[in-house]
Amino acid sequence: MIADKARFRAARKLERAAGFRLPDHAFSGAFLESVGRVINFDSLDRRMREQLLAFFRDFMDCKCKSAPFCGCPERKFTLTIIEFREMGLDHRQISAHLLDEYGIDLYPADILSFLEDSVHMLEAIRDVAELQGREKLAENAIDHIRKIEH
Repeated sequence: MIADKARFRAARKLERAAGFRLPDHAFSGAFLESVGRVINFDSLDRRMREQLLAFFRDFMDCKCKSAPFCGCPERKFTLTIIEFREMGLDHRQISAHLLDEYGIDLYPADILSFLEDSVHMLEAIRDVAELQGREKLAENAIDHIRKIEH
């Protein structure tokens, strides 16, 4: 999963603010739980505070009882990458945007591989939808494939 490869670049700075070791994987349960509960945001520099707030706003806004362990943050992150691609950003631009906006490091090659896998998954969805006569679903899959491949 692409979210498993996402790392928070400033994890060591957050460790100093928290007073204990934090994993650098942005979507690991320990990172999500720790950052959300024990980080004193006032002790962070302005840029890091903005990145963390954007991270929480865009990926952690969930009402599930088991949040942040419900999978919603990872699904939102995955969808965000696909939306960036469909808006015309290439894998390098997506990587740069994730770093700038959220402080998340993700290799462009990992993003490219994820996007290729997404197209294959959408092709399978299209094929099954066509077999079952679900034309609207097949059309939606085709539309997303075009936007990702463009």
